[in-house]
Amino acid sequence: MTLSQYIDSIRDKRIAVIGIGVSNTPWIRMLLENGCQVTACDRRTLEQMGETGEELLALGAELKLGEDYLEELDQDIIFRTPGLMPFDEHLERAREQGSIVTSEMEVFFALCPCDIIAITGSDGKTTTTTIISELLKAAGRTVHLGGNIGNPLLCEVDAMHSEDITVLELSSFQLHSMRCKPHVAVITNLTPNHLDKHKDFQDYIDAKRQIFLEQDSDDKLVLNRSDEHSPYYESFARSQVCWFSDKESVENGCFVENGDIFRVSDGARRRVMAVDEIRLPGEHNVLNFLAAFAATDGYVPDDICRQVAMTFAGVEHRLEQVRILGGVTYINDSIGTSPARTIAGLNAMKTKPIIICGGYDKHIPFDPLGDALCQLAKEVYLTGATAGAIHRAILDSPYYTASGLRIHLIEDFRETVLAAARAAEPGDIVLLSPACAAFDRFRNFAERGRYFKQLVMELKENENQ
Repeated sequence: MTLSQYIDSIRDKRIAVIGIGVSNTPWIRMLLENGCQVTACDRRTLEQMGETGEELLALGAELKLGEDYLEELDQDIIFRTPGLMPFDEHLERAREQGSIVTSEMEVFFALCPCDIIAITGSDGKTTTTTIISELLKAAGRTVHLGGNIGNPLLCEVDAMHSEDITVLELSSFQLHSMRCKPHVAVITNLTPNHLDKHKDFQDYIDAKRQIFLEQDSDDKLVLNRSDEHSPYYESFARSQVCWFSDKESVENGCFVENGDIFRVSDGARRRVMAVDEIRLPGEHNVLNFLAAFAATDGYVPDDICRQVAMTFAGVEHRLEQVRILGGVTYINDSIGTSPARTIAGLNAMKTKPIIICGGYDKHIPFDPLGDALCQLAKEVYLTGATAGAIHRAILDSPYYTASGLRIHLIEDFRETVLAAARAAEPGDIVLLSPACAAFDRFRNFAERGRYFKQLVMELKENENQ
């Protein structure tokens, strides 16, 4: 079925789209332009939405805005925003009354004409997704990048060709209760995350499972050999399971042995490159490349893998070097939205950094982060809603007393960055790696990262002396 045919099939239905954001707005616009009856729902007011709201009204949308935007949902088809979980009481009530609850991404999976490689996990999924995209492009393929990164793809599906490849980064919010069947599914790892949204950790684990449950024997599932949850996922897989590991050899997938990276398939191993040829620093990035190499085996030749790994400079907001000023290196790791990501970033540093942490509370324990900060940080600046919780985790760490770690709590984000810069000496690293989401102050991690970079670029030479 094409997109045009799908829209024709729902033109006589009453449609609600929840969330007038980046992914849903083009879809709302397309539905309206094709004569569909659409109610667009959003927590914001018309004034807060600005030109977008006025545009949708002019196209014929009914807007349901404000705090009661989820009340009385009874449309035939409801497209939910990823941030609204399927078990929300309003959606449950609508479903019981006969509404079909779906999403822009679920419909895209049903209509996409080309192979799909989908990536999820707690940490590393953005970098892994980007690496996979770069590998495929270097191999000469036309790549459509979407999901949590790239562009909304549903409105572009009729322009895609069967020989193209789509690469999707998918969150637990998108995957929860979604039917999807990627040709290759990748789960990078699992650590507690987004517990403010999920019923519990098991609900989060099972949401990630949706990425492969619809696969069959012609598809591939890529799992992390070292992750404790991988055997659980393997037990449900009907597809071909292959592995990646930096600790042991695997019979099918990609692994490290004696400092070299190997791909292995059909019982034959091929050396791809040496680990130390990877340009991106950090053990976590070795794992990201291993996952990407395993996922693209059969799509991308080994020599292209080596070429990309030697030249790929990384993803914006992920251990991104902003500048060196007065001998101080400033690094933006705003995408470090969980303790595990921040710990990985700390381990990637060549010297103990002055680190800025804190943000929105996702109800993830900070105990491991407290230990890592005591062992791996030179100085800690805490800000945002979780500053107090991270502070307590540091003080409770058995490593704190011997560490001599200096801790600073500053409410204002700008003042936090400036204070960290003033404390830095030549040879130091100032690292923004919050270990938390950004929603307490920013729309997302990207906005936080851009503001950090702006503040750093405005620094004068004498401000970090």
